[in-house]
Amino acid sequence: MKIARILAGSVLAASVSTVALAQDETLDTPEERLSYTIGMDIGGSLSEQDMDLNLDLLVEALRASYNGEETRLTKEEALAEREAFMQRRQQQMQAQRQEEASANQEAGEAFLAENAERDGVMVTDSGLQYRVIEEGEGASPAAEDRVTVHYKGTLIDGTQFDSSYDRGEPATFALNQVIPGWTEGLQLMSEGAKYEFFIPSELAYGEQGRPGPIGPNSTLIFEVELLEVADSESQE
Repeated sequence: MKIARILAGSVLAASVSTVALAQDETLDTPEERLSYTIGMDIGGSLSEQDMDLNLDLLVEALRASYNGEETRLTKEEALAEREAFMQRRQQQMQAQRQEEASANQEAGEAFLAENAERDGVMVTDSGLQYRVIEEGEGASPAAEDRVTVHYKGTLIDGTQFDSSYDRGEPATFALNQVIPGWTEGLQLMSEGAKYEFFIPSELAYGEQGRPGPIGPNSTLIFEVELLEVADSESQE
């Protein structure tokens, strides 16, 4: 955890000068410039952690530790406080994630219920929704086949999280190695077809979500163009 490295890494403070400089004083010596630089590094790192800190106490502890003076907390007490903080932070993160998961689930269900009533939208037994943009005339893949596709993925609020079009090259993969919504949906397509899929979270990344914009229980939308089907035997 990054905060653990920052807190445990307070040994950096040993390089900090105890020379007090007023705001309008220049940084003339290497010692002064290094001291200020390390202060900037520590301050910038701490500011990213979303913690409520008493900077006066922080500086007091830093100065005492640097000078080898007695501190208000023993090393054992400081270690216990650090561990307690990490536990509190983990609990907060879990609570936030659960809240996000519930909100995403509710929004996704409302979106899919409304979307199912749109003209041209079909719903399978699994809950997968799709719309035919353009039909193809080639082969249709089986679950074990490899396919080559162009695609664009967005959240229900329009946020784009992936696009082979933007990368400038299609993607090739085994159809049984992707999310269930893709495994099912692409088997409905023929080469040359272009479909739009509306994938419930349980057919996508579920409660785990993905790093980046795909949060827990996110409903996903994909435009997929099936370019080529190669059966699994032809790849051996």
